[in-house]
Amino acid sequence: AAAGFVVVMSNPRGSSGREQAWGQAILGRKHPVAPGSGWGDADVKDVLAVLDGALAKYPFIDGKRVGMLGGSYGGYMATMLAGCHSDRFKAICSERAVNNMLSEEWTSDIGTVFRVEHGPNHLEDEAEYVRMSPIRHVRNIDVPMLIIHSENDLRCPINQAEELFMALRLLKKDVTFYRFPGETHELSRSGSPLHRVQRAEIILDFFTSKLNA
Repeated sequence: AAAGFVVVMSNPRGSSGREQAWGQAILGRKHPVAPGSGWGDADVKDVLAVLDGALAKYPFIDGKRVGMLGGSYGGYMATMLAGCHSDRFKAICSERAVNNMLSEEWTSDIGTVFRVEHGPNHLEDEAEYVRMSPIRHVRNIDVPMLIIHSENDLRCPINQAEELFMALRLLKKDVTFYRFPGETHELSRSGSPLHRVQRAEIILDFFTSKLNA
């Protein structure tokens, strides 16, 4: 905000901070206890609803120059929205994201949690994991993308960024990829001071350039 951007923060279904049902709303469609919408459905609708609400309430926001930034699950949302709703955004930054749910379960340090979150694992319901994967929409990404990822991220391993970057490059899309050596999933919070400053500068430069183009 200090750099001159209007900042809107959302709390979509699946987030913390509200009642239990709100947090459980995006559990897997075949979850044995509390089936929900699964990732990439109700949560996407909520983020778009927040955007629409902000544009309606604050006329000084330019709806033709909207950017999105998200990290971790927010990075997942950023990539998903880039693939499903590119027309709503002028630039998107996806950080430390889950982009391919199949390979994420194979490599993440919390891969066993997927069964807790989604019900079946990817071997038991491959189709649902494909449905939830933002990378399946990569051909529809028509918005400039900035990808930021740490090389030592065990939660969302670096291959998540590499897969998205390579797919976008093969499709000749507008994409920039920064990878931070020696950093983990916590780069933005507890990374080295130098890398945290560099990350902030990269993001500000990206949005300043793309939103003003």
